Amino acid sequence: MAWYAYCITEQRAFQGETRSRRPFLVSELHGIDGAEVYGYPSGELAVIVSEYRPSAELSQKAILEHAHVVSECFRNTTVLPFRFGTVFDNDDALRRAVRANRKAFLNSVERLRGKAEMHLKLIVKDGSLREAIEEALPAVVGSEYLTKLRAKAARQRERQTKARAISVQVHKLFHPQQEEVSCKKLESGGMLIDIAHLVDHKSIEKYQARYEAATKQLKDCQMAISGPWPPYHFLPGKWRTIAS
Repeated sequence: MAWYAYCITEQRAFQGETRSRRPFLVSELHGIDGAEVYGYPSGELAVIVSEYRPSAELSQKAILEHAHVVSECFRNTTVLPFRFGTVFDNDDALRRAVRANRKAFLNSVERLRGKAEMHLKLIVKDGSLREAIEEALPAVVGSEYLTKLRAKAARQRERQTKARAISVQVHKLFHPQQEEVSCKKLESGGMLIDIAHLVDHKSIEKYQARYEAATKQLKDCQMAISGPWPPYHFLPGKWRTIAS
């Protein structure tokens, strides 16, 4: 039997102090295509799964159903989410995957216990339509091309410097335990800075209150906040899972 995997969590979150040796039903929770959801036990851990038909197609709707299962589990316990579309061909493949990564899984559950991910998106405008047009490089090679190339490189360095300065300022405002920052240029001009913060559940209200202060200090940025989410950006760097 193939298993579709949603996340890994601690077995006791569903079973209490009773440790099951067989897959147990997670009541009142349904996964992809309305499938029943089970906890597949492996020592202290449980892989949250549904039975899966190899011929089944994973639709856009399935993405939301996957996220729903992860989020519902996250309401009650620490979760290590699997990437959407993770399927184990049989029981043995699932057991091998957990055994191969047991130490990393246990360490991550311990490290992430009681924590959540908050998301900040900042849009920073850095010029007008005229500047965006000027960034287009000439079609011919020559001194004009090199001049434009150097100017474009200088603007890129300026954006990167500005992004680093803003991320440092945001870090001081929100005081996260950990952070992941990415930055990309927008076609309309400016930058999108995407920041994931790892915070303690107990400090989420305080974190959200800091958002209002941040919008006043970062007046040149459009800001949006979301969360709390499962800690998608703070999982083990390399998961040696055996999945198709």
